[in-house]
Amino acid sequence: MTNSLPTSGQLERTLSQRIQALYRNQVGHRLDRVICRIVDQKILIILENAVTPAEQLLANSGKEDLAEEIHSHLNEAIRPQVIELIEEIVGVSVVDLLSDAKLETERTGMIVMLENVPRMGDRPINQKAS
Repeated sequence: MTNSLPTSGQLERTLSQRIQALYRNQVGHRLDRVICRIVDQKILIILENAVTPAEQLLANSGKEDLAEEIHSHLNEAIRPQVIELIEEIVGVSVVDLLSDAKLETERTGMIVMLENVPRMGDRPINQKAS
C-alpha cells in the first residue's frame, strides 16, 4: 500500500503556487517568487517582489509612510484568504499569522503558527513538535 499523504515538499510547493495565484487574482500583482517552509507547527513564507507598482511609486515620491500604510491594509484585507488557503492545503487550523514587509527590499515575510503539526508522508505520524 502506498502512502497517500503529501510530502512536506509537495505541501510547500502547493502553498507557494496557490499563494502566488491568490495575490495575482486578488491584488492584481504578480509576485516573483513565494518560498514556503514547514517547520513543525510553523510555516515560514517569503513573498518576493511583494510591493505593487502603485506602492513603489508612492515610496519613490517621498511618501513612504503612505506606501507602507497601503501595503499594510492590502495585507490585512487578504489575510483571511491566506489563512483559509493554508488551512485547506495543510489540513490544520491556523492559530496566528504574523506578517511584516520591507518596501526597500520589496519582500513580505510571514510566520504562520499552526494548531498541530501537519500530517505528511515523509514524517512519522507520531512525531511531536519541539
